[in-house]
Amino acid sequence: MPTPKVEIYTKWGCPYCVRAKALLDGKGVSYTEYDITLGGPRRAEMQERVPGAMTVPQILIDDRAIGGCDDLHALDRAGKLDPLLAL
Repeated sequence: MPTPKVEIYTKWGCPYCVRAKALLDGKGVSYTEYDITLGGPRRAEMQERVPGAMTVPQILIDDRAIGGCDDLHALDRAGKLDPLLAL
């Protein structure tokens, strides 16, 4: 089974970003992080990919918007995150 592509949009100093990355790190999942602290094209890209997204982190698994830190932890608690990550 191919490894899913995990992407996370973050800002410097964001505690929710740290928690979301810690959960992924704890599962041994590799991800691509996009720092949008200073805005720019990556912020515009995030808003295009996740319409209405105004907060970070924004997490995508195989181009599917998962949501933020709380959403990621809720999926994990429900047992639905590991299947998405092919674990």
